[in-house]
Amino acid sequence: MPEETDTVSTGAAARESYYERTGEHRYKPTAHAGGAWSADEQHFSPLAGLVAHAVDRHVADRPGGMLLGRISYDILGRIALDECEITVETVRPGRTIELLEATVFIGGRAVVRARAWLLASLDSSSVADSPVSPLPAPDTLPKWEMGAAWNGGYVSSIDVRRTPPTRRGRGTAWISSPLDLVAGEAISPLASYLALVDTANGIAVQQDPTAWMFPNLDLTVHLHRQPEGPWTGLDTTVTFGPTGQGLTSSVLHDVHGPVGQAEQILTVRPQPRRPQE
Repeated sequence: MPEETDTVSTGAAARESYYERTGEHRYKPTAHAGGAWSADEQHFSPLAGLVAHAVDRHVADRPGGMLLGRISYDILGRIALDECEITVETVRPGRTIELLEATVFIGGRAVVRARAWLLASLDSSSVADSPVSPLPAPDTLPKWEMGAAWNGGYVSSIDVRRTPPTRRGRGTAWISSPLDLVAGEAISPLASYLALVDTANGIAVQQDPTAWMFPNLDLTVHLHRQPEGPWTGLDTTVTFGPTGQGLTSSVLHDVHGPVGQAEQILTVRPQPRRPQE
């Protein structure tokens, strides 16, 4: 995993954050981690970054260069806006390939399980290539007030630059955040990057979220290059099928070009009707 870099402000005023540490493996979410579907739930995006941070800490004392190649998160249930505990264990140790598993607990119940494949860092620069074209630079795109379409503390906290959509289900955007992931802690560029990827499901919607729900049940990220911040680039396609399933697919970028891909399976259902007043 990449070395952690200090993202904590050196100014007089402390920066705000998505989480505060309350124990060796415990974290309390702030209001900025609030979800888009419900005010008393966490948005999964910063929690995904927090899990990556826990993985970073698990391997921090090991020598050598192991890099994240894939991380897959399964969302097992409602993620309340409450204190959580994250455990990390090595499932498959190895010198060149290693598999880790992280579990997020809230109130003693597992709400997220994530598996991360780490690969040995080798020099393949002589054959490095991708047919995927870079995205337009963030400063060339207009700012999008995502909070006009979505609720929640997380959405209100981020800076979104988006190309004007040409049709439903297609969107290209850059996401960054002025907040720290964990108050007062150094965070790796990878964890900071992953803390923004789950935003993809809200930038290229197929239907009005006040009429239809389409939360994701998972997030899987594959990387062919380690991303650099502070921007997470998303070239996203959202597809709804005819039987209640959907798929959000994103080509991932940083400002230097493509870094990998992300997939999210969706459960698509009508919003419940409110009783007539």
